[in-house]
Amino acid sequence: MHYCSFDEYAKTVFGTKVYKLSLSTGCTCPTRDGKLGTEGCSFCSAGGSGEFATPFEDIDVQIEKAKLRVDKKIPKSIPKENRKYIAYFQSFTNTYAPVEYLKPIFLKAAKRKDIVAISIATRPDCIPKEILDLLIFLNQIKPVWVELGLQTIHKASALAFGRGYSLELFEDSYLKLKNAGLYVIVHIILFLPNESKSDMLKTIDYLAQLSPRLDGIKIQLLQILRGTKMANQYQKEAFYLPTLDEYCEFLAECLKRLPKEIVIHRITGDGPKKLLIAPAWCANKRFVLNYIKSYLEKQNL
Repeated sequence: MHYCSFDEYAKTVFGTKVYKLSLSTGCTCPTRDGKLGTEGCSFCSAGGSGEFATPFEDIDVQIEKAKLRVDKKIPKSIPKENRKYIAYFQSFTNTYAPVEYLKPIFLKAAKRKDIVAISIATRPDCIPKEILDLLIFLNQIKPVWVELGLQTIHKASALAFGRGYSLELFEDSYLKLKNAGLYVIVHIILFLPNESKSDMLKTIDYLAQLSPRLDGIKIQLLQILRGTKMANQYQKEAFYLPTLDEYCEFLAECLKRLPKEIVIHRITGDGPKKLLIAPAWCANKRFVLNYIKSYLEKQNL
C-alpha cells in the first residue's frame, strides 16, 4: 500500500509542484463572536489556526506578500512566471460573512493566473445556501477545496473543546458540498484529551467509509499552544501526548485504514515555535516530517 500525498496529487492534477499561500478573509468564528461562545475552540490560538497567514488586507497585496515568504523555499531553477500557488484561506472561519463581502475576495484570487486552486477553511455550520451557491460559482473558475474542521466524531470530545455543532450537521453539510461537485478536505486531531487509540481509529474508520468518498484529509497531532484554554488545562494537569516514535506508529495504523484514493494533505501539526508548549519534539518541523516519512517508507506506506 502507498498513501497518496498532497505533493503527488498536485503534480498529477496541476502538472507541477504547487505552493500554498496562507491568506485571510478577515472573518471571525461563531465560537468567538458570541454566537456560540467567545473563547474559540480550546486548542485554537488567538490566530485562529492561521498564525502563518498574511494579516487581512487587499487580497492581491496578501498574495504578493505570501509569495515573497513562500518563494524562499522554491528552487531558483523554477522561473517566477512558472510558479503555481493555492490560495489557502486559513484563519478562523472563512465563510462566516455575507456573500457580498466574500465574493470579491475569493473572485479576485480565483482570477489570478498564478493561482491554480482556492482552498477555504470553514465550519459545516457556516455554509448556508447562498454561500454554497458562491462556492459552486467559484468552482467554475478555479477548483475550490472546502476544508471542514471536524477533529473527532466523538460527542464528549467535541463538547469538551467547544466545537459547537453536531456530527449530524457535519454529515448534512458534507453531503451538500459533495453533491455540488466540490472537493472536500476534513481536518482531524489525534490524541485529544481522554480519547483512546480505539476512539481515534473510530474517527478514521468513519471518514474512510463516508459516501460519497472523502477527497482529502488533514491529520493533525494535538499541540498545546500558549494562550489557549487547553494550555491552561494542560498546565494544571498534563494529559498524555505521544513520543515521536509512538506518533509514527499510530499514524501508520491510521493510514492503513484509509482508502488510497483519499489524498493525505497533512500528516502532523505545524504550530509556531514561539507558542508551542507540548509536545516539544514538534518544534523542528523539517526533522519531524523527514522522520515520519522515513518511518512510513519502512512500513511500505
